[in-house]
Amino acid sequence: MTRYVFVTGGVVSSLGKGLSSASLAVLLQLRGFKVRVRKLDPYLNVDPGTMNPFQHGEVFVTDDGAETDLDIGHYERFTGISATKSDNITTGAIYSDIIKKERKGDYLGGTVQVVPHVTDLIKKFISYDIKNEDFVICEIGGTVGDIESLPFLEAIRQFSNDIGKKNSLFIHLTLVPYMKASGELKTKPTQHSVKELRSLGIQPDIIICRSEKKIPIPERKKISLFCNVKIENVIETVDVKTIYEAPISFNKEKLDDRVLSHFNIKSKKSPNLTKWKNITSKVLSSRKDVNIAIIGKYVNLKDAYKSLDEALIHGGISNNLKVNLTRIDSENLKIQNLKSLLKDVSGVLIPGGFGKRGSEGKIAAIKYARLNNIPFFGICFGMQMAVIEAARNLLNIKDASTSEFGNNCTPVVGLLEEWQKGKKIFKGSEKNLGGTMRLGLYEAILKNNSLISKIYSMKKIRERHRHRYEVNVKYKEEFEKKGFIFSALSPDGMLPEIIELQNHPWFIGVQFHPEFRSRPFTPHPLFSSFIKAAEINKGKH
Repeated sequence: MTRYVFVTGGVVSSLGKGLSSASLAVLLQLRGFKVRVRKLDPYLNVDPGTMNPFQHGEVFVTDDGAETDLDIGHYERFTGISATKSDNITTGAIYSDIIKKERKGDYLGGTVQVVPHVTDLIKKFISYDIKNEDFVICEIGGTVGDIESLPFLEAIRQFSNDIGKKNSLFIHLTLVPYMKASGELKTKPTQHSVKELRSLGIQPDIIICRSEKKIPIPERKKISLFCNVKIENVIETVDVKTIYEAPISFNKEKLDDRVLSHFNIKSKKSPNLTKWKNITSKVLSSRKDVNIAIIGKYVNLKDAYKSLDEALIHGGISNNLKVNLTRIDSENLKIQNLKSLLKDVSGVLIPGGFGKRGSEGKIAAIKYARLNNIPFFGICFGMQMAVIEAARNLLNIKDASTSEFGNNCTPVVGLLEEWQKGKKIFKGSEKNLGGTMRLGLYEAILKNNSLISKIYSMKKIRERHRHRYEVNVKYKEEFEKKGFIFSALSPDGMLPEIIELQNHPWFIGVQFHPEFRSRPFTPHPLFSSFIKAAEINKGKH
């Protein structure tokens, strides 16, 4: 029988519900159970695909092409289980479905209401596509008290009532702030948050208290008393130095024990956290380091490149190196300050993105890396900018650019008109920005005797894509005459997937997003190779 764990948050946002959910999933896996993790997002967007990264952070893409919340990335990296479209739902997607049904007359003239129609669809999503999982962990986005969250909270209340309390558990994550002036931890925000949750008919079974200080027993007793929770179920989570320390921390607090105790389930085996301790040690204790520059538009918000940051750390783990990230805003990057900004870095990475803003700064950085033999890694938009730089400076096409920026140029990068996945032909569109991109897992064929074939050690790869524009393959021969090799193409030979530069220590651009498939215990080979090249480059300077 499948048990359901619902994780809610209170007091403030960004407390780490996703990380807590992922850590619990890991601990249950280590005890021999099969686990699935899902995210319910209360915002009205159908998906985060068109949302500004400054507001939402990274858009994570699954194998089957879903644009999802970044927490799905946490779930995948921690559990090793690839998520699907059915693991993330939003209010927008639910309402969109309901309105379509209402317009078709599916409700037979009945009044469509939040209860039961919206809540019923949420409940259906919670248990959809569940096979033989022992536990399903559902994270509820937002903060208790938000208007947007109310239908979701009502839905999980009903769901728990439907399946019985012995098959469901509520975890509430709150903030216990430390008042520096008085030297005290304050439990009142937690009390009020739980009160709000109880007013909606939900009594938390476990309270996870986020704090920058350890929570003494008297404060835990106070939370237990006023929130009607057993004191052993009041669990602290103190800030950790690396996210990979979180499962270790929660195990010490016996979170997994408390969950199993609630369900009256005995552990199948003792959890072995050795591998988590090993990678934590590598991240925190590596004596050698390497500096990598990430040059993009959204560097002021770390979550905008969350999977990328983690993939670089994974590359460091595989090389026993600490990776230091220097974030450079491409809008402020000028030719005259390039040398000073990049003097201490051993590798340059241009991540994915959209739009003209900051593009010339990226192109200038790519040229600098190319001419100065600095390892360069271009991802998606980063690869396209590398092609534009090469077209201007190697092919002498001075107005080379992308049609994304307008039509007054020679488009070496253009709108993706159609592409093939399996036996189906998909078409792009400029009219509807949502869901018209090449999304999800696609194949690429690697060129023999190329650097990329050595890195992957295979002839065919499958990687996750998220883009609307492609490098124009008709320039392939001209580029290759200049040593700019198209080292991977789509199976039909029409879509450039990877470019690399000959006679350069390490210069690679990829149209896909390898960061989405990197894991701490199985680092993506491209990031391992890039970090290794950066280390070698550091040794030369």
